Amino acid sequence: MAEDSGLEIDALHGEPGVESARYAGVESSYPEKFARIYGELRAVGRQASPARFVCALALARADRILFEAAGTIEGRIADRPSGAGGFGYDPIFYYPPFEATLAEVGERKSTVSHRGQAFRTLRTFLDQGLKPNS
Repeated sequence: MAEDSGLEIDALHGEPGVESARYAGVESSYPEKFARIYGELRAVGRQASPARFVCALALARADRILFEAAGTIEGRIADRPSGAGGFGYDPIFYYPPFEATLAEVGERKSTVSHRGQAFRTLRTFLDQGLKPNS
């Protein structure tokens, strides 16, 4: 099983995307990554932008993909980082239904997270014992 996820920001043409963990350099801290994002948004004349977290996963055996799933959560880049919970980009990802960043919502995040969506779909597949498509 393999999984990857990332933050896509519309005003930055989908960046950082799959490079989210390495954005602003492999050794950069998340505050440094946030600073880069806010700087790039200012450079394109945007304070904030629609954004989403995306997770893709695949289950394979040998050279055959048995199952694929994806999960997405839509929101926008917050005006400034806020909240001490969560991890990664959660402090700058504002989720309108909760009127807060994901770093501020606590356990509610698990009900809507992109990774949670993808893994719940995988769990359903495994629980049902479905046979892969030939």
